[in-house]
Amino acid sequence: MEKGKGSSKAAMRRRRWVVGFTGASGAIYGIRLIEELLANEYEVHLVITEAGWRVLKEELGWEASKRTAALERRFGEWLSQGRLVFYPNADIGAAIASGSFRVEGMLIMPCSMGTLSSIAHGISDDLMTRAADVMLKEGRKLLLVPRETPLHAIHLENMLTLARLGVTIVPAMPAFYYKPQSMEEMIDFLVGKVLDNIDIDHDLYRRWGDEHHDTGTPDRRRED
Repeated sequence: MEKGKGSSKAAMRRRRWVVGFTGASGAIYGIRLIEELLANEYEVHLVITEAGWRVLKEELGWEASKRTAALERRFGEWLSQGRLVFYPNADIGAAIASGSFRVEGMLIMPCSMGTLSSIAHGISDDLMTRAADVMLKEGRKLLLVPRETPLHAIHLENMLTLARLGVTIVPAMPAFYYKPQSMEEMIDFLVGKVLDNIDIDHDLYRRWGDEHHDTGTPDRRRED
């Protein structure tokens, strides 16, 4: 094999991310994440649970009976180019269920406590949890964005179990120091935090200190 061709193929493998949607509230987070990954020229491999489809219907009006059509309306160009690949959650034999399928890692955004619990206990009876299990066994990046409140002890213990395994937990918590002016800005903040944790540059939100970089002095109006 020619050196140049081999290097090119390796580069393509490194630019794949698996993205999962589950039944937690916050489907728009996942949509924006996909948009940003595609804009940064990554290949996205998408899996959605049945409960995830329900949330897409309830929160974004996606018709449950026309799932493929809904994806095509939002991501038609990327689907046709093969930059976005969708798998049914029941397809346990999909490419992302195998460790031999090279990806950067997996991002589940939003992540329900049910899915988080299954991953923490090694239960992999559908494509979502199997793909997450593959990330753990292959030592790849696994990042979960849980959205639940309040949290009981089992939730917390499961998150601690995963954190000890090297899983990154990014709770869906908004910030206000940058004075968001819209729901879109609050969504972009969380997506930006996820991108920060997978080392992808972005300008989705104003970082703390950006307006004070000359002196490094915090704005005293925010001290209280």
